Amino acid sequence: MLREYQRRAIDMLYAWLEKNAGHPCLVLPTGSGKSHIVAALCKDAVQNWPETRILMLTHVKELIQQNAEKMRQHWPGAPLGIYSASLRRRQLDEPITFAGIQSIISQMDKIGHVDLVIIDECHLVNHKQQGSYRVLIDHLAKVNPALRVVGLTATPYRLGHGMITDAPALFWDLVEPVSVEELIYKGFLSPLRSKATAAKIDVGGVHKRGGEYIEAELQAAADTDELNTSTVDEVIARSEGRKAWLFFCTGVRHAERVRDELRKRGITAECVLGDTPPAERDRIISDFRAGRVRALTNANVLTTGFDYPDIDLIALLRPTCSPGLYVQMVGRGMRLKSEAKDCLVLDFAGCVATHGPIIAVQPPRKPGKGPEEKKAPTKTCPNCDEVVALSVRKCPVCGHEWQMQPVKLELRDDDIMGQDGKTMAVKNWSWRKHVSRTSGKEMLAVAYYPADYAASIVVEYLPVLHDGYAGQKSRGQLMKMAASAGVDWSDEELFDIEQTASMLSNATPPREIEYRQDGKFFRVIKRRWERDEATA
Repeated sequence: MLREYQRRAIDMLYAWLEKNAGHPCLVLPTGSGKSHIVAALCKDAVQNWPETRILMLTHVKELIQQNAEKMRQHWPGAPLGIYSASLRRRQLDEPITFAGIQSIISQMDKIGHVDLVIIDECHLVNHKQQGSYRVLIDHLAKVNPALRVVGLTATPYRLGHGMITDAPALFWDLVEPVSVEELIYKGFLSPLRSKATAAKIDVGGVHKRGGEYIEAELQAAADTDELNTSTVDEVIARSEGRKAWLFFCTGVRHAERVRDELRKRGITAECVLGDTPPAERDRIISDFRAGRVRALTNANVLTTGFDYPDIDLIALLRPTCSPGLYVQMVGRGMRLKSEAKDCLVLDFAGCVATHGPIIAVQPPRKPGKGPEEKKAPTKTCPNCDEVVALSVRKCPVCGHEWQMQPVKLELRDDDIMGQDGKTMAVKNWSWRKHVSRTSGKEMLAVAYYPADYAASIVVEYLPVLHDGYAGQKSRGQLMKMAASAGVDWSDEELFDIEQTASMLSNATPPREIEYRQDGKFFRVIKRRWERDEATA
């Protein structure tokens, strides 16, 4: 039985495919149950159109196994074949085939006609017309020019490329049916907690190549006797009541040395590496799941295809410039647990400070042509997403003022969820057009009026006509708010700011909001219309 948001995902996907000729990407948070969505999609397609042939692709055997298991749970007796050298299965004659891209690429001449390709972890697909995925899809499209491709990912961006929809990418658009905030609010995901750590990995002297830290230099900075000792000691000191620890390290030697430090302190610990024999890896993970091993260290292995819900402590010892890798690492702790209420993230690598809360991660910029220009440091306005110089004290678009804060040399919590806020009962709201004084672009401003008139009015800004990610994010947010408020409109009406403001002003406001005050302005975190609904 699908959850409401999973059914919503399929409905939104069908609606997109009916209106467009290209290939969409379905964005689903880690732990949202995308395997069940894929299973329902395959079953619906094959049962309604019996001649349909579907090819489900991914890059690791664990994802093939997980997706196939959910397929059989959802549809016992499904006409399902698996093609994977790692799993020693080579079936190509079923209507639905789950395959590893490395295995099936050499057999593409034998595949024949395919109607639908589904790609799990599709942010790995190359933007350019190269790489195994693109070669295979180009071949299948020649056999069937009407071929449709659907991607699935929690991170629709790629370091060095930007959004996976940036031309000349394979995917045309993003379909985003549900947010991390909604899944946590409805009890489908476990929240994360984070603490600023006393020990920190200094990457000041580490250079970058292709947008990411150079591996050898990064390992040299992170893998020192002093850091390994202090980070392990701090994890143990903060781990009270937590039973399953996962460490992300910078490389093989680093992962092994952190494991050894844990063992010296009486912690049962194992290490999983890329060259760990499959049987040994399966044994280690089985012992971890059974509680016989408390801590797992790894290097570039357990970011995808590894799901153990009871992970309740994650130690980030691997600094990264990749927002996707950051999301994948901390996402290992977001599944519902049998005992713990949350997962503690100890961020020795500065990832939270670099990429922001998990609900507001900024994708990497699309690189420009030619040498990268050196730019002055910038910051983003928390109210309207305007990017301004780091030295600016007042946002030229919405007027937000940054307050100069004295430097405090004390340990503080890092808000990895971006959800620490106050709750306010809402009596009414009012929408209006707002014009940027710098760009001249129009945006929407909404004022929430409190039921308690002694409280402050909360105002937020939605730059729905801005270019790039800020505009895309705001438009998606606006559609969610409008749907919850009972407004039904056409795509054309969305871009008429004054008409949109008028329609929403007369619509049903949320019964309450959660917000944070930032200087003299506010950031709205959640909006609730009904008991069981939260729109972030």
